[in-house]
Amino acid sequence: MPKKPTTFDLAAISLDRSDGRSMYLQLYAALRVAILSHTLKPGARLPSTRTLCADLGVSRNTVAAAFDHLIAEGIV
Repeated sequence: MPKKPTTFDLAAISLDRSDGRSMYLQLYAALRVAILSHTLKPGARLPSTRTLCADLGVSRNTVAAAFDHLIAEGIV
């Protein structure tokens, strides 16, 4: 079965280093909103950790922590 492509616009994710929240929590929150609001369509693939870390200028551990948080909550 072919996988569905990512249709999410990464430009919608904005991380602010001066925000009081950690980078992973900001990323987690942005992805959570995109998923729950169906901006990221059900069944669509999330961007890869490498793509997100390169595009957002954060470490892969930051992206992995955000993904782990989404998984722990059962969102993905």
